[in-house]
Amino acid sequence: SLSLHSLLSLDFSFLTFIFFQQGVGAMFSQEPQDLVVVAGQPVTLPCSIPGYIGVVLWIKDGLALGVGRDLSGYPRYTVIGDHTSGEHHLRIQRVELMDDAVFECQAITAALRSRPAHLTVLVPPEDPVINGGPVVSLRAGDPLNLTCHADNAKPAATIIWIRNGEVLNGAMYSRTLLRDMRRENTVSTLYISPSNIESGQQITCRASNKAVPNGKETSVTIDIQHLPLVNLSVEPQPVLEGNLVKFHCSAKANPPVTQYRWAKGGSVIKEVSGDTYEVIVDHSFFTEPVSCEVTNPLGSTNISRNVDVYFGPRLAAEPLSLQVDLGSDAVFNCAWTGNPSLTIVWMKRGSGVVLSNENILTLKSVRQDDAGKYVCRAVVPRVGAGEKEVSLTVNGPPTISKTQTKQELHGEKGQIQCYITSTPPPDRIAWSWKETVLESGTSGRYTVETVSTEEGAISTLTMSNIVPADFQTIYNCTAWNSFGSDTEIIRLQEQGGSQGSTRSSSLTTLASLASVWRRLSRSSSKCIDGILLRSIWSHFVSARPECLAAARYFMHLYPVTGKLSATVSANENARPAYLKRTWIDEDIK
Repeated sequence: SLSLHSLLSLDFSFLTFIFFQQGVGAMFSQEPQDLVVVAGQPVTLPCSIPGYIGVVLWIKDGLALGVGRDLSGYPRYTVIGDHTSGEHHLRIQRVELMDDAVFECQAITAALRSRPAHLTVLVPPEDPVINGGPVVSLRAGDPLNLTCHADNAKPAATIIWIRNGEVLNGAMYSRTLLRDMRRENTVSTLYISPSNIESGQQITCRASNKAVPNGKETSVTIDIQHLPLVNLSVEPQPVLEGNLVKFHCSAKANPPVTQYRWAKGGSVIKEVSGDTYEVIVDHSFFTEPVSCEVTNPLGSTNISRNVDVYFGPRLAAEPLSLQVDLGSDAVFNCAWTGNPSLTIVWMKRGSGVVLSNENILTLKSVRQDDAGKYVCRAVVPRVGAGEKEVSLTVNGPPTISKTQTKQELHGEKGQIQCYITSTPPPDRIAWSWKETVLESGTSGRYTVETVSTEEGAISTLTMSNIVPADFQTIYNCTAWNSFGSDTEIIRLQEQGGSQGSTRSSSLTTLASLASVWRRLSRSSSKCIDGILLRSIWSHFVSARPECLAAARYFMHLYPVTGKLSATVSANENARPAYLKRTWIDEDIK
């Protein structure tokens, strides 16, 4: 008896014999050939294998379209013919660009493949289009430029221009490959000089390729016309701001006018559509012209007019406040418009002096006393006036504008203040007395607090539990910025106290200073340290107001060379440390 394994082997061998016997001797009697077809037409690719019984596949660009005659995934594709006679022709209805591919017919059982057949699909160009057609209008004397498009063609369309049955030469061409990498757009531009153009002529654009050898045509008619001739009148002129003005736009055109459009300063006036525009005018009509644009089928003509409007001064360029360094120039610019012509006057607020009659005011090498408010005033005679105020801030050394102290009692809290005017704000403020220098915070019984203000700063020295020596101590307040410094000497006032001894020593010291001044005034060149001298005379002149003029004369009008050699106070213990030193007269000869 046969085993199960033997039976299975027998069955497989039999089936294999039968399978290969079906394809023995099979050959193609018809194979698909390369074909060229116009899109939209049907096409049949032949495939005949007489005597073959088995599976036939159609392959498109390497991919099977289906098994046997089942091409359900391709509705336009059908396998036709008598399959019992071995006919397996591929029929394609309404060929499309996507059918442009390589096709094969394969007999699977017989292991046969047909020759690859390339189906080339031609696509005629779309109807050509001439820009501006069917009638192209142009002004007399202008050249003619015509552009014709023939799009979506495979292969690209060829364009020719024809007039009166003759081909026109000299056109320019360009082609653009579309994203499908198969179809192309063709553009042709034709230039005709004014001398070769006649009104009423027809010019034809003909586009052709292998899909439409006879081509497709479109034509335009040339119509030589002229733009509207326009005149714009304005009544009345001149006119005072706030009065009525009438604009009239008259035009001659061929072909006739189709539209009026009004604008002011480039902005369209939508409320007006006719040939007349009435409006209450203001100052803007003087600088923003009113325009009338007249349109006909050929194009538009635009004409504009300004109105001679009388109006008072108006700022065209607003002046800006300035902050400049000491010794620099300050330049203000103040531009006004007005009609009729206006007059400009620059003055400093509080002064009747005219500084300039121009738009620009220049202050040379400014000093700190130049700081303040400046007024730019403009006047239009018999119409109106206007003004604008600006500020000048001068950057310079700080100035201690005043000091303040209250009369205090022993054992209570004392306070002295230093008011500093400074532009730019002070970088540093320090209090010094005896051997102590304090800028901020607390040191023993003393606390320094500084508050910024619009003008600069206020620095306050507070001392707790006042002792008698506090009333004999000289306190120095000094402020610095990038331009220099200023200093003041202040004493705490005792309630009900006397300062007679201090005044006496002050007079003695002032006499010593006068002696030194007489020696130094005989030398030449440089000046004494300004901070030191100001500290000395600010303190000692406080004892005798009548000495103030002499001290200022000494300090400011006679700068000298050398270092001060003098004892500056009879009370050594009451002076700051830096005033206890004796300076040697090094440079006096």
